[in-house]
Amino acid sequence: MHIGPASFRRLVRARELLESEAQDGSTVHAIARQVGLSPFHFIRQFAALYGITPHKLRTRIRLERAKQLLGTGAPVTEVCLQVGFASLGSFSALFTRCVGSSPIRYRRSVQASGEPDPALIAGCFGLMVALPSRNSGEAPGP
Repeated sequence: MHIGPASFRRLVRARELLESEAQDGSTVHAIARQVGLSPFHFIRQFAALYGITPHKLRTRIRLERAKQLLGTGAPVTEVCLQVGFASLGSFSALFTRCVGSSPIRYRRSVQASGEPDPALIAGCFGLMVALPSRNSGEAPGP
């Protein structure tokens, strides 16, 4: 899909809005209108340019913010509302699915060690924690 210079600028602006307004109630359709694109055209072009839909980007930003807040020891219900979720159940389910741990377990692991437990980091990123640094000269663990 070809994205012209005018559309490119609109999509960059839309990403800025999504990142700055991740916690507010603006819908993806409202952001599309703000940058002068139809909602469906916006979603298709955004995904083609960034490799992620606007909704998934907003969700990722909200979850990253939730992880930061949980790391400070904030209560899960407060974090849920602060990052823009209306339902504690849907927030907890999504957090658990994406992060690999419930919000409470994640908060406990971060508070105990100052960093998340590598077992709680989803996918390949968790494996990278176990790799030795290039300069350590250590052999990889079991």
